[in-house]
Amino acid sequence: MTRFMALLCLVLAALPWRAQADSLRATGDLGVVVERASGALLIIDQSDHAAIGRVEGLGDLSHASVVFSPDERFAYVFGRDGGLSKVDLLTQSVAGRVLQSGNAIGGAISDDGRLVAVSNYEPGGVRVFDAGTLKMVADIPTGSKTIGLVDAPGRRFVFTLWDAGETWIADFSKGEAAVTPPKITRVQGIGRNPYDALITADGRRYIAGLFGEDGLTALDLWQQPPIPRRILAGYGRGEEPLPVYKMPHLEGWALAGERFVLPAVGRHEVLWIDSRSLEEVGRTRTHGQPVFAVARPDGQQVWVNFAHPLNDTVEVIDTPSGEVIHRLTPGPAVLHMEFTPRGHEVWVSVRDAGRIDIYDTHSFEKLGEVAAQNPSGIFFTARAHRTGL
Repeated sequence: MTRFMALLCLVLAALPWRAQADSLRATGDLGVVVERASGALLIIDQSDHAAIGRVEGLGDLSHASVVFSPDERFAYVFGRDGGLSKVDLLTQSVAGRVLQSGNAIGGAISDDGRLVAVSNYEPGGVRVFDAGTLKMVADIPTGSKTIGLVDAPGRRFVFTLWDAGETWIADFSKGEAAVTPPKITRVQGIGRNPYDALITADGRRYIAGLFGEDGLTALDLWQQPPIPRRILAGYGRGEEPLPVYKMPHLEGWALAGERFVLPAVGRHEVLWIDSRSLEEVGRTRTHGQPVFAVARPDGQQVWVNFAHPLNDTVEVIDTPSGEVIHRLTPGPAVLHMEFTPRGHEVWVSVRDAGRIDIYDTHSFEKLGEVAAQNPSGIFFTARAHRTGL
């Protein structure tokens, strides 16, 4: 009887802890979907293929992007209306919100997770906030619309000026941001009207796309100071220019094996670029004008979506051969694709059908769907641990 009672006490003592553990939720399996028309964020669970909550009141999300805190608990949402919102994925609530400008175009979080920066069209420049309190700690006026804002190693932010054709590097590594102004490095000669930019996953190369010129400009951030290098200059030379229905997002520039793949502006093709020399090594003809060309995490496939009026289709390109091996037609207005961290699934937003489609990336079988209100961007919390995302 004594042994039985001792065992029973152990079981009873464990019950509250078990109940508490069952009520907890980890963040590594979560993500968010931007519901652009309703100003809301849909919280999703990868394993369950389900929406688990919705957070409203986030303003104009017509061109919204999201970054995550290092612990994956908080999503920072950058709205087109200049709103910076901090969303708690566990309590499914707004943990903070500031209307920091009149018109914003994305943002980034520092590599240590302590600073959040926002890129602005109106009044231009970049504003930097404490990630915990959302108190502004730095205002960097540029006199220009500012695009292509990314985080870089060493507590730095890199961004480019549409009007001036310059790239600025703001270094916050010395002292506290609230009392120590960042060191600013200005790199001139980027080119005419840069419209978007990216940083490679290793944090070394920053590449700006040019709207006013046929080509791109690359910076090696290991150089002091970085020297602009024009790449893919004139890649459309000698052919009749096509109308551009939607500018491709350079975040779609993806490393697939030893090559980058880049959506060509206004053309029905993607370009393959050697990752070391940054020289063009091939092209793949596509269904329409590509918007995103996203590599599966292992690099063996590249998934491509397209601009209006051919935006109901997704093509899958085999990296070794450079050939299209599969075509999907999820529905009207495919806006974004996001791979699960190891690439076994891809989630596809189909805006005008009001849903997210989920596909197996090996069999191409549709595994499920999640209802959403005018969905656009999809962001999984694994982005918290990747430079530039």
